[in-house]
Amino acid sequence: MTWRETLRKGTVIPAHPLALTADRKLDERRQRALTRYYLAAGAGGVAVGVHTTQFAIHDQAVGLYRPVLELAMEELRSRGAIPVAGIVGATAQALREAQLAESLGYHAGLVSLAALPHATEDQLLDHVRAIAQVLPVFGFYLQPAVGGRVLSFEFWRRFAELDNVVAIKIAPFNRYQTLDVVRAVAASGREGEIALYTGNDDNIMMDLLTSFRFGGKVLRIRGGLLGDWAVWTRKAVEQLCRIQAAADADTIPREWLLLAQEITDANAALFDAANGFRGCIAGIHEILRRQGLLAGRWCLDPHEDLSPGQMEEINRVCQAYPHLNDDAFVGEHLDEWLTD
Repeated sequence: MTWRETLRKGTVIPAHPLALTADRKLDERRQRALTRYYLAAGAGGVAVGVHTTQFAIHDQAVGLYRPVLELAMEELRSRGAIPVAGIVGATAQALREAQLAESLGYHAGLVSLAALPHATEDQLLDHVRAIAQVLPVFGFYLQPAVGGRVLSFEFWRRFAELDNVVAIKIAPFNRYQTLDVVRAVAASGREGEIALYTGNDDNIMMDLLTSFRFGGKVLRIRGGLLGDWAVWTRKAVEQLCRIQAAADADTIPREWLLLAQEITDANAALFDAANGFRGCIAGIHEILRRQGLLAGRWCLDPHEDLSPGQMEEINRVCQAYPHLNDDAFVGEHLDEWLTD
Protein backbone atom coordinates (compact mmCIF):
# COMPACT_ATOMS: atom_id res chain seq x y z
CA MET A 1 0.00 0.00 0.00
CA THR A 2 1.40 3.43 -0.94
CA TRP A 3 1.50 6.25 1.59
CA ARG A 4 -1.34 8.01 -0.24
CA GLU A 5 -3.47 4.88 0.00
CA THR A 6 -2.67 4.56 3.70
CA LEU A 7 -3.62 8.19 4.21
CA ARG A 8 -6.96 7.73 2.43
CA LYS A 9 -7.71 4.50 4.31
CA GLY A 10 -7.22 6.38 7.58
CA THR A 11 -4.58 6.17 10.26
CA VAL A 12 -3.35 7.60 13.55
CA ILE A 13 -0.95 10.53 13.11
CA PRO A 14 0.28 11.93 16.44
CA ALA A 15 1.46 15.53 16.57
CA HIS A 16 5.03 15.11 17.78
CA PRO A 17 6.08 16.92 20.99
CA LEU A 18 9.49 18.50 21.57
CA ALA A 19 11.74 16.80 24.13
CA LEU A 20 13.84 19.27 26.11
CA THR A 21 16.41 19.09 28.88
CA ALA A 22 16.04 21.10 32.07
CA ASP A 23 18.04 23.93 30.48
CA ARG A 24 15.62 23.92 27.53
CA LYS A 25 17.96 22.39 24.98
CA LEU A 26 16.93 19.66 22.57
CA ASP A 27 17.05 16.24 24.25
CA GLU A 28 17.92 14.13 21.23
CA ARG A 29 17.70 10.79 23.04
CA ARG A 30 14.17 11.41 24.26
CA GLN A 31 13.14 13.03 20.99
CA ARG A 32 14.07 9.79 19.24
CA ALA A 33 12.34 7.77 21.97
CA LEU A 34 9.07 9.58 21.31
CA THR A 35 9.19 8.78 17.60
CA ARG A 36 10.01 5.15 18.40
CA TYR A 37 7.06 5.03 20.79
CA TYR A 38 4.62 6.27 18.15
CA LEU A 39 5.86 3.76 15.60
CA ALA A 40 5.75 0.87 18.09
CA ALA A 41 2.25 1.92 19.13
CA GLY A 42 1.09 1.42 15.55
CA ALA A 43 0.80 5.04 14.38
CA GLY A 44 0.67 5.29 10.60
CA GLY A 45 2.49 8.61 10.53
CA VAL A 46 3.93 11.42 12.61
CA ALA A 47 3.49 15.19 12.25
CA VAL A 48 6.62 17.16 13.17
CA GLY A 49 7.08 20.92 13.46
CA VAL A 50 3.41 21.46 14.26
CA HIS A 51 1.82 23.26 17.24
CA THR A 52 2.54 20.37 19.63
CA THR A 53 6.22 20.54 18.61
CA GLN A 54 6.07 24.24 19.61
CA PHE A 55 5.90 26.81 16.85
CA ALA A 56 8.95 28.61 18.29
CA ILE A 57 11.17 26.01 16.58
CA HIS A 58 10.34 27.72 13.27
CA ASP A 59 12.19 30.84 14.46
CA GLN A 60 15.62 30.90 12.81
CA ALA A 61 17.08 32.29 16.03
CA VAL A 62 15.93 29.17 17.87
CA GLY A 63 17.39 26.99 15.13
CA LEU A 64 15.53 23.76 15.87
CA TYR A 65 13.26 23.28 12.88
CA ARG A 66 15.76 21.40 10.70
CA PRO A 67 17.35 19.34 13.52
CA VAL A 68 13.96 18.18 14.79
CA LEU A 69 12.74 17.24 11.31
CA GLU A 70 15.99 15.39 10.66
CA LEU A 71 15.80 13.40 13.91
CA ALA A 72 12.29 12.24 13.14
CA MET A 73 13.18 11.20 9.59
CA GLU A 74 16.15 9.15 10.85
CA GLU A 75 13.66 7.05 12.82
CA LEU A 76 10.85 7.11 10.24
CA ARG A 77 12.89 6.28 7.17
CA SER A 78 12.18 2.78 5.83
CA ARG A 79 9.45 2.21 8.42
CA GLY A 80 6.50 2.74 6.09
CA ALA A 81 5.05 5.59 8.18
CA ILE A 82 3.86 8.91 6.74
CA PRO A 83 6.08 11.85 7.75
CA VAL A 84 4.19 15.16 7.81
CA ALA A 85 6.03 18.46 8.31
CA GLY A 86 4.43 21.51 9.82
CA ILE A 87 4.67 24.47 7.42
CA VAL A 88 4.13 27.97 8.83
CA GLY A 89 4.74 31.63 8.05
CA ALA A 90 4.13 33.94 5.13
CA THR A 91 4.73 32.57 1.66
CA ALA A 92 8.51 33.08 1.49
CA GLN A 93 9.10 31.28 4.79
CA ALA A 94 6.54 28.59 4.02
CA LEU A 95 8.22 27.82 0.70
CA ARG A 96 11.63 27.52 2.38
CA GLU A 97 10.17 25.11 4.91
CA ALA A 98 8.37 23.09 2.24
CA GLN A 99 11.57 22.81 0.22
CA LEU A 100 13.49 21.64 3.28
CA ALA A 101 10.82 19.10 4.20
CA GLU A 102 10.73 17.75 0.65
CA SER A 103 14.52 17.43 0.58
CA LEU A 104 14.45 15.44 3.83
CA GLY A 105 11.85 13.02 2.50
CA TYR A 106 8.64 14.28 4.11
CA HIS A 107 5.54 13.15 2.26
CA ALA A 108 3.29 16.13 2.99
CA GLY A 109 3.16 19.51 4.70
CA LEU A 110 0.50 20.50 7.23
CA VAL A 111 0.00 24.12 6.18
CA SER A 112 -0.94 26.63 8.87
CA LEU A 113 -2.57 29.86 7.66
CA ALA A 114 -2.25 31.60 11.04
CA ALA A 115 0.52 33.91 9.82
CA LEU A 116 -1.85 35.45 7.24
CA PRO A 117 -4.74 36.73 9.38
CA HIS A 118 -5.61 39.65 7.07
CA ALA A 119 -5.17 37.89 3.73
CA THR A 120 -8.19 37.48 1.48
CA GLU A 121 -9.35 33.97 0.70
CA ASP A 122 -7.96 34.39 -2.83
CA GLN A 123 -4.57 35.27 -1.34
CA LEU A 124 -4.70 32.28 0.99
CA LEU A 125 -5.38 30.01 -1.97
CA ASP A 126 -2.44 31.50 -3.87
CA HIS A 127 -0.27 30.83 -0.81
CA VAL A 128 -1.34 27.18 -0.65
CA ARG A 129 -1.04 26.76 -4.42
CA ALA A 130 2.61 27.87 -4.26
CA ILE A 131 3.41 25.41 -1.48
CA ALA A 132 1.63 22.58 -3.30
CA GLN A 133 4.04 22.99 -6.22
CA VAL A 134 6.82 21.92 -3.83
CA LEU A 135 5.17 19.43 -1.45
CA PRO A 136 1.80 17.66 -1.18
CA VAL A 137 -0.46 19.71 1.06
CA PHE A 138 -2.29 18.59 4.18
CA GLY A 139 -4.85 21.36 4.74
CA PHE A 140 -5.60 22.66 8.23
CA TYR A 141 -8.79 24.33 9.49
CA LEU A 142 -7.61 25.73 12.84
CA GLN A 143 -10.03 26.98 15.48
CA PRO A 144 -10.05 30.77 16.05
CA ALA A 145 -9.39 30.35 19.80
CA VAL A 146 -5.76 29.41 19.08
CA GLY A 147 -4.99 31.61 16.08
CA GLY A 148 -7.17 30.28 13.29
CA ARG A 149 -9.93 32.07 11.43
CA VAL A 150 -13.35 31.25 10.06
CA LEU A 151 -13.17 30.27 6.39
CA SER A 152 -16.07 29.94 4.01
CA PHE A 153 -17.52 26.85 2.35
CA GLU A 154 -16.47 28.33 -0.99
CA PHE A 155 -12.87 28.65 0.24
CA TRP A 156 -12.75 24.98 1.15
CA ARG A 157 -14.34 23.93 -2.14
CA ARG A 158 -11.70 25.84 -4.07
CA PHE A 159 -9.00 24.56 -1.70
CA ALA A 160 -10.06 20.97 -2.41
CA GLU A 161 -9.79 21.61 -6.13
CA LEU A 162 -6.11 22.60 -5.88
CA ASP A 163 -3.64 20.15 -7.38
CA ASN A 164 -1.56 18.22 -4.84
CA VAL A 165 -3.91 18.68 -1.87
CA VAL A 166 -3.95 15.18 -0.34
CA ALA A 167 -5.74 15.65 2.99
CA ILE A 168 -7.43 18.16 5.28
CA LYS A 169 -7.22 18.28 9.06
CA ILE A 170 -10.57 19.59 10.31
CA ALA A 171 -10.05 21.33 13.66
CA PRO A 172 -12.41 24.31 14.05
CA PHE A 173 -14.05 22.76 17.16
CA ASN A 174 -17.35 23.69 15.52
CA ARG A 175 -19.84 21.30 13.94
CA TYR A 176 -21.12 23.81 11.36
CA GLN A 177 -17.60 24.56 10.13
CA THR A 178 -16.70 20.87 10.17
CA LEU A 179 -19.68 20.22 7.89
CA ASP A 180 -18.52 23.02 5.58
CA VAL A 181 -15.23 21.21 4.92
CA VAL A 182 -16.79 17.79 4.34
CA ARG A 183 -19.48 19.25 2.06
CA ALA A 184 -16.86 21.26 0.17
CA VAL A 185 -14.77 18.18 -0.53
CA ALA A 186 -17.89 16.40 -1.80
CA ALA A 187 -18.72 19.38 -4.02
CA SER A 188 -15.18 19.47 -5.42
CA GLY A 189 -15.53 15.96 -6.82
CA ARG A 190 -12.25 14.94 -5.19
CA GLU A 191 -13.67 12.96 -2.29
CA GLY A 192 -11.85 9.87 -3.55
CA GLU A 193 -8.50 11.68 -3.57
CA ILE A 194 -8.56 13.86 -0.43
CA ALA A 195 -8.43 12.21 2.99
CA LEU A 196 -10.42 13.84 5.78
CA TYR A 197 -8.79 13.83 9.22
CA THR A 198 -10.16 15.02 12.52
CA GLY A 199 -8.39 17.57 14.64
CA ASN A 200 -11.49 18.29 16.71
CA ASP A 201 -10.15 17.36 20.14
CA ASP A 202 -13.64 17.86 21.60
CA ASN A 203 -15.26 15.36 19.23
CA ILE A 204 -12.65 12.85 18.05
CA MET A 205 -14.55 9.61 18.30
CA MET A 206 -17.84 11.02 17.04
CA ASP A 207 -16.05 12.48 14.01
CA LEU A 208 -14.66 9.02 13.25
CA LEU A 209 -17.98 7.26 13.80
CA THR A 210 -20.06 9.62 11.66
CA SER A 211 -20.94 9.24 7.99
CA PHE A 212 -21.74 12.41 6.03
CA ARG A 213 -24.05 12.40 3.00
CA PHE A 214 -24.12 15.24 0.48
CA GLY A 215 -25.69 15.02 -2.97
CA GLY A 216 -25.83 11.26 -2.82
CA LYS A 217 -22.16 11.00 -1.84
CA VAL A 218 -21.23 9.43 1.51
CA LEU A 219 -18.00 10.64 3.09
CA ARG A 220 -16.20 9.74 6.31
CA ILE A 221 -13.44 11.27 8.38
CA ARG A 222 -10.95 8.45 8.14
CA GLY A 223 -8.28 9.22 10.72
CA GLY A 224 -6.84 11.88 12.95
CA LEU A 225 -3.84 14.16 13.16
CA LEU A 226 -3.96 15.15 16.80
CA GLY A 227 -1.95 16.48 19.70
CA ASP A 228 -4.20 14.38 21.91
CA TRP A 229 -2.85 11.29 20.18
CA ALA A 230 0.70 12.26 21.22
CA VAL A 231 -0.19 10.50 24.49
CA TRP A 232 -1.85 7.12 25.06
CA THR A 233 -1.16 6.45 21.39
CA ARG A 234 -1.45 2.67 21.61
CA LYS A 235 -5.03 3.06 22.83
CA ALA A 236 -5.82 5.53 20.04
CA VAL A 237 -4.61 3.00 17.46
CA GLU A 238 -6.78 0.28 18.99
CA GLN A 239 -9.80 2.59 19.04
CA LEU A 240 -9.39 3.61 15.39
CA CYS A 241 -9.01 -0.01 14.27
CA ARG A 242 -12.22 -0.96 16.09
CA ILE A 243 -14.07 2.03 14.64
CA GLN A 244 -12.98 1.22 11.10
CA ALA A 245 -14.05 -2.42 11.46
CA ALA A 246 -17.42 -1.45 12.93
CA ALA A 247 -18.07 1.22 10.31
CA ASP A 248 -17.31 -1.23 7.52
CA ALA A 249 -19.76 -3.70 9.09
CA ASP A 250 -22.30 -0.89 9.66
CA THR A 251 -22.58 -1.66 13.39
CA ILE A 252 -21.73 0.92 16.06
CA PRO A 253 -21.83 -0.45 19.62
CA ARG A 254 -23.82 1.83 21.92
CA GLU A 255 -21.10 1.83 24.59
CA TRP A 256 -18.83 3.69 22.20
CA LEU A 257 -20.97 6.79 22.69
CA LEU A 258 -20.03 6.65 26.37
CA LEU A 259 -16.36 6.13 25.50
CA ALA A 260 -16.51 9.13 23.15
CA GLN A 261 -17.53 11.41 26.00
CA GLU A 262 -14.88 9.97 28.32
CA ILE A 263 -12.22 10.74 25.72
CA THR A 264 -13.51 14.30 25.37
CA ASP A 265 -13.45 14.79 29.15
CA ALA A 266 -9.87 13.52 29.34
CA ASN A 267 -8.83 15.74 26.45
CA ALA A 268 -10.34 18.78 28.14
CA ALA A 269 -8.00 18.26 31.08
CA LEU A 270 -4.88 17.54 29.02
CA PHE A 271 -5.53 20.38 26.58
CA ASP A 272 -6.62 22.85 29.28
CA ALA A 273 -9.95 23.75 27.68
CA ALA A 274 -10.99 25.60 30.85
CA ASN A 275 -8.23 28.16 30.33
CA GLY A 276 -8.39 28.72 26.60
CA PHE A 277 -5.93 25.87 25.89
CA ARG A 278 -3.00 27.79 27.41
CA GLY A 279 -1.63 24.68 29.10
CA CYS A 280 -2.20 22.25 26.21
CA ILE A 281 1.45 21.51 25.44
CA ALA A 282 2.40 21.27 29.11
CA GLY A 283 -0.55 18.93 29.66
CA ILE A 284 0.73 16.55 27.00
CA HIS A 285 4.21 16.78 28.48
CA GLU A 286 2.93 15.95 31.94
CA ILE A 287 1.50 12.62 30.77
CA LEU A 288 4.70 11.78 28.88
CA ARG A 289 6.73 12.78 31.97
CA ARG A 290 4.72 10.44 34.16
CA GLN A 291 5.35 7.61 31.70
CA GLY A 292 9.09 8.32 31.62
CA LEU A 293 9.24 9.31 27.96
CA LEU A 294 10.07 12.91 28.88
CA ALA A 295 12.29 14.03 31.75
CA GLY A 296 10.11 17.06 32.50
CA ARG A 297 7.34 19.36 31.28
CA TRP A 298 9.74 22.03 30.04
CA CYS A 299 8.73 24.20 27.07
CA LEU A 300 10.93 26.60 25.12
CA ASP A 301 9.07 29.49 26.74
CA PRO A 302 9.94 29.32 30.47
CA HIS A 303 6.56 30.86 31.29
CA GLU A 304 4.63 28.12 29.50
CA ASP A 305 3.40 25.50 31.95
CA LEU A 306 0.23 23.99 33.38
CA SER A 307 -2.57 26.43 34.21
CA PRO A 308 -3.86 26.83 37.77
CA GLY A 309 -6.04 23.82 38.53
CA GLN A 310 -4.93 21.85 35.47
CA MET A 311 -2.83 19.35 37.43
CA GLU A 312 -5.87 18.51 39.55
CA GLU A 313 -7.92 17.97 36.40
CA ILE A 314 -5.26 15.72 34.90
CA ASN A 315 -5.16 13.70 38.12
CA ARG A 316 -8.95 13.41 38.05
CA VAL A 317 -9.22 12.06 34.51
CA CYS A 318 -6.27 9.68 34.95
CA GLN A 319 -8.02 8.20 37.97
CA ALA A 320 -11.47 8.18 36.34
CA TYR A 321 -10.45 6.61 33.01
CA PRO A 322 -7.56 4.16 33.52
CA HIS A 323 -8.74 2.24 30.41
CA LEU A 324 -7.64 5.18 28.23
CA ASN A 325 -3.94 5.02 29.11
CA ASP A 326 -1.19 2.83 27.68
CA ASP A 327 1.13 3.04 30.69
CA ALA A 328 1.80 -0.72 30.75
CA PHE A 329 2.77 -0.73 27.06
CA VAL A 330 5.17 2.18 27.55
CA GLY A 331 6.66 0.65 30.69
CA GLU A 332 7.36 -2.58 28.86
CA HIS A 333 9.32 -0.93 26.05
CA LEU A 334 10.68 2.33 27.50
CA ASP A 335 14.25 1.14 28.01
CA GLU A 336 14.62 -0.02 24.41
CA TRP A 337 13.20 3.26 23.06
CA LEU A 338 15.66 5.24 25.17
CA THR A 339 18.65 3.21 23.98
CA ASP A 340 20.93 5.28 21.75
